[in-house]
Amino acid sequence: MAGNKNLAEDPYERLANAIILQAVADYRVALKKIKAHPKDRKAIDEAMEIERFFRSGWYSQLTSVNGEYLIKRLQDEIRQSESIRGRKNKSNRR
Repeated sequence: MAGNKNLAEDPYERLANAIILQAVADYRVALKKIKAHPKDRKAIDEAMEIERFFRSGWYSQLTSVNGEYLIKRLQDEIRQSESIRGRKNKSNRR
């Protein structure tokens, strides 16, 4: 039943997903570094390079997820996780 092949088992799809997941992980790390050290040029350059990837034609060939949407969601995630962590630390001091 070649016509019913599960796309999750397609090695090219798995590779595309792995590339995107690695870029997401690297972007999170870069954003966290920037949050901790806003003038860290290396982290800023890394984040900008990954943003270029998310906006590239190659990225859009790998996935149908809008790159701008992904960038915004990841930035929001880091902002929220940092503010939640700050609130937890303050409540632990009491």
